[in-house]
Amino acid sequence: MNRYPWWKYAILAFALALGLLYTVPNLYGEAPAVQVSSAKATLKIDATLTARVEQVLREASLRADFVQFDGMSVRARFGDTDTQKRAKDVLSDALNPDRSNPSYIVALNLLSRSPEWMGKLRALPMYLGLDLRGGVHFLMQVDMKAALTKKADALTGDMRTMLRDKNIRHAGISREGNAVEVRLRDAATASTARRMLSEQLPDLVWVETADGAEVRLRGTLKPEAAKAVQDQALKQNITTLHNRVNELGVAEPVIQQQGADRVVVQLPGVQDTAKAKDIIGRTATLEVRMVNESAEAQAALSGGAVPFGSERYLERNGAPVIVFRQVVLTGDNLNDAQAGFDNQTQEPAVHLTLDAKGARIFKDVTRENVGKRMAILLFEKGRGEVVTAPVIRSEIGGGRVQISGRMTTQEANDVALLLRAGSLAAPMEIIEERTIGPSLGAENIAKGFDSVTWGFLAIVVFMCAYYLLFGVFSSLALAFNLLLLVAVLSMLQATLTLPGMAAIALTLGMAIDANVLINERVREELRNGLPPQAAIAAGYDRAFATILDSNITTLIAGVALLAFGSGPVRGFAVVHCLGILTSMFSAIMFSRGLVNLWYGRQKRLKSVSIGQVWRGGVKTTTTPVPTTDQ
Repeated sequence: MNRYPWWKYAILAFALALGLLYTVPNLYGEAPAVQVSSAKATLKIDATLTARVEQVLREASLRADFVQFDGMSVRARFGDTDTQKRAKDVLSDALNPDRSNPSYIVALNLLSRSPEWMGKLRALPMYLGLDLRGGVHFLMQVDMKAALTKKADALTGDMRTMLRDKNIRHAGISREGNAVEVRLRDAATASTARRMLSEQLPDLVWVETADGAEVRLRGTLKPEAAKAVQDQALKQNITTLHNRVNELGVAEPVIQQQGADRVVVQLPGVQDTAKAKDIIGRTATLEVRMVNESAEAQAALSGGAVPFGSERYLERNGAPVIVFRQVVLTGDNLNDAQAGFDNQTQEPAVHLTLDAKGARIFKDVTRENVGKRMAILLFEKGRGEVVTAPVIRSEIGGGRVQISGRMTTQEANDVALLLRAGSLAAPMEIIEERTIGPSLGAENIAKGFDSVTWGFLAIVVFMCAYYLLFGVFSSLALAFNLLLLVAVLSMLQATLTLPGMAAIALTLGMAIDANVLINERVREELRNGLPPQAAIAAGYDRAFATILDSNITTLIAGVALLAFGSGPVRGFAVVHCLGILTSMFSAIMFSRGLVNLWYGRQKRLKSVSIGQVWRGGVKTTTTPVPTTDQ
């Protein structure tokens, strides 16, 4: 009756082993480390940098626990802070010979002390949030009106080009707020212009009004198009901020949307607020120039003097390029950049969309320079690098430009991102700023762990005193629940914050409810005269529906917090929902597994240790031995 098949015990053993594997890394603490990341938008970090870092450390006789590549940076862990600081200085000297133009950011960091083999199994500790580690917090507001105004300015230039190409005469084009207006001399011309503009600019709604002898066409963005512009501006700003905070060497920055026009930036471990502001607020500019391919320029590539009116820059692979000083286009003329494929060769490509002014200039330049190379440069902090330098195959008009040739799909995505995210799509203003010191973070951690520990011990003492052996089983199930919850959060690489720790403490109190229901149900069955084995089985079976109902209603509230909350509320909801799921598994399956293991093989069970059982005014802790075999 109360026996589990072997496969259920196998599931429980596997869950226990998995929980231990992914929970233990959180107990090792953190060790000093050095993180090497890219200091330039055009410099990508790959696994080859790992070998270079190892070689530099080996030559300096510095021993690292390990050196690993995590996809965005290379990290080396050390045994003490003295070795960490010496390694930072050695790596900075070796990787950045020109301190005025660093290629890499070498920053101090912290890594888990867990063994390397755990890291290979992705058994990593949870990240600590801003309130537990210290750092800076910014709440930034995006100027959505400026994004719409910028779009309206671009549309004004596009309209001039379209009307000129179609030989449609007008009396002037202007922008009023977020609307564009064109004045036409007569109704026939207005009808032709409106038909053409409706086809070419489908995102605008056109209204025609008479103004004396003239006709005015007023175009405003459709609501869905205006929202798309604002959403794109917000996404581009978030992407740009991600690129910029990489320079700070932050292990786990939080950059996320809050509401319709706000962005939260949290940088754990960063204490220099001025430095963080400088990085977040810096600008990058895009320029298009022609490549100088003269004999003098070819000689300059080998180390000769750069010809007059030209400059030397480096491509992404380190190859030098000689370009003219004259700027053909700037990033102000670029509306969009998206990765795609060449229509003819199906090779990866980057598709650029220029505004009207840029399209006209680009058409003229490409017509006059077929067969020559054109360089696209990205400037940061006054220093420029060549993103790409393709060959002009033919005249390019219409404001749509394609960059292709010798690119992988990933490289095309990277180039599009660099061109798109060189600067902010709309201005941002810091409306809230907070700094949390590391000492306060350490105090928060201690208080959070104390609350969980003392709450757990209080529950264990009560359960063991009130339900005796069944209380022990319930306490073990509660410990198993805590183990599973921490393991799942670690597997998800969640960021632990104070609200998350509060949710863990609350989950412990709620999780024991299921075992209380089960224990009381078993007591009730014993009072009704059932034999112990039957009472145990009936108690678990009949308590299941109540446990399921109560947990589902609580889960609905957690899902609502998760769907509509943000920031700390959302972090609380994630831990809360996961805790409900793990508590159901531990309370129902794990605790019954323990009960079955202890009592299930006793055929003539006379009593169970479940505390005081009141039957008809008589207190007893045992059940009578049945007179007949059950």
